Amino acid sequence: MQTPENRAKRMTDMPQLPRPNVLLIDDDPSSIHLLHAALSSYAELRFAVNGQDGIDAVRTFAPDLILLDAEMPGMSGLEVCRTIKAEPAIRNIPVIFVTQRQDIDFEVEVLEAGAVDFISKPIHPALVNARVQTQLRIKELTDQLRRAANLDGLTGIANRRALDQRLPLEWRRCTRTHAPLSVLMIDVDHFKLFNDHCGHQAGDEALRKVATTLQGSVNRAADLVARYGGEEFTILSPETTHEAAMQLAERARQSIEALQLVHPASSTGPYVTISVGVSTWLATAESVEGERLQAEQLIEAADGALYQAKQAGRNCCIYRTCSGGSS
Repeated sequence: MQTPENRAKRMTDMPQLPRPNVLLIDDDPSSIHLLHAALSSYAELRFAVNGQDGIDAVRTFAPDLILLDAEMPGMSGLEVCRTIKAEPAIRNIPVIFVTQRQDIDFEVEVLEAGAVDFISKPIHPALVNARVQTQLRIKELTDQLRRAANLDGLTGIANRRALDQRLPLEWRRCTRTHAPLSVLMIDVDHFKLFNDHCGHQAGDEALRKVATTLQGSVNRAADLVARYGGEEFTILSPETTHEAAMQLAERARQSIEALQLVHPASSTGPYVTISVGVSTWLATAESVEGERLQAEQLIEAADGALYQAKQAGRNCCIYRTCSGGSS
């Protein structure tokens, strides 16, 4: 028999969805208090009391939504919004302005700056909740579409598009922190022969197993495993030295060999194996310019190392220095 206690217990046992993260950028304590009271029941809230601190917070933890005061001393809300929208890594975070101004010209200006909505002061909790929850729903749907667009249909891991988007972002981040950025280019050895002898269905299944195993070989959420195309894969590993990248490459190589996927046509060995090319870029203050070219040089260096690994007999890992950077 259903009782209120049973229903309550069942609700408690259900997995809870993560609460959205909302950043409030406002120098007015009373506004922060009112917004906290309106939103804290369903969102995780963080605060910044000036524009620069707000930008730093956005860069650090990338909230799901920003509520931004239009008038602040120093950097104005418009300047903050334009700065956020100019940075590819954070430009997709929706911004709602909170302002006492209600003239049409200002509304047009904030929308042209990239805001999705604005809330007029004095703050009305019901209106705040309606507008915030609408933008959070839109953000979740947009994120789902973006994730789907960045997944490889066959293997379920990231695709080339995801890699192309992520590489310059990690390059810029590593440049700011003077941290190394490593790339592994991976090729399944003699894969065309595998397809010819075992059939495309078996080839697709082998690629799925390789992708899953490569994904399992990385230990950090920051590492991106992507299908580069065909039987080629890439691992993008920020803040990873060339020594650590080579260790990762060898771990991935051994993991694939340990699958013992029979390859009847391989001249390298009885099982499916991979060849891995590794390169590392150590960004410096002098390497800020030409980031797209230098990011591509990192891929090219790893690809050159992959070619050397194939020439060396396959089923091995080769490191090659990225020209223009140090490691």
